[in-house]
Amino acid sequence: MNRRRTYALVLSLLLLVIGGAGQAQAVGYRYWSFWDLTGGKWNYATQGPSTARPSDGDVQGFRFAVSADSQDASKPRGHADFASICAKTPAQAGHKRVALVIDSGTTADAPGGETPPAPRTVCARVPADATTAEALATVAKPLRYDTNALLCAISGYPGKGCGDQVATSHTAPATTAKADAKSEPTRHGPSLGLLAGVVAVAALGGAAVWQTRRRRP
Repeated sequence: MNRRRTYALVLSLLLLVIGGAGQAQAVGYRYWSFWDLTGGKWNYATQGPSTARPSDGDVQGFRFAVSADSQDASKPRGHADFASICAKTPAQAGHKRVALVIDSGTTADAPGGETPPAPRTVCARVPADATTAEALATVAKPLRYDTNALLCAISGYPGKGCGDQVATSHTAPATTAKADAKSEPTRHGPSLGLLAGVVAVAALGGAAVWQTRRRRP
């Protein structure tokens, strides 16, 4: 093995160690994300359901999943449009109609021992000044919130937990569901596992270089 190949091997091993350590540190959060349908596309809502005040004809969605942050969050599935969801709910003076898509996610995202209900759509007819949370409460009780007003359960799902941390294979999040509701300390610096891996690779590289020099005439 020549010196160039030796260095290439050591560099490859080092990258594998760093990449593996980053995955081991990654976390996500299991929670209900909130979405607005605009131009036929789902967009992560810029307000929470307790402060958002949709207009008549709006379509909003909720999706339960494990996500690292808003960029990683899973969107509600299936086709959604106001005309079809609210077709059987006539307009009424002084009220508005809001089409809601409620997607409880997949078995892989469900808390242990729980089965997610099938996705569904529903039309909420509420007073003109109602918030999304109030619209949701008229069609999807019981709702459950934590002390920070983070939505924990829709129609009783899930039965327990709220924004629980879950290990994932994604890059560690900068913003999370928990962080949105309650500030958490930021941890800096490499992990002990990463440092140990770097030391091991360095030792292997030194041994390989020593073997290369030993074999030279």
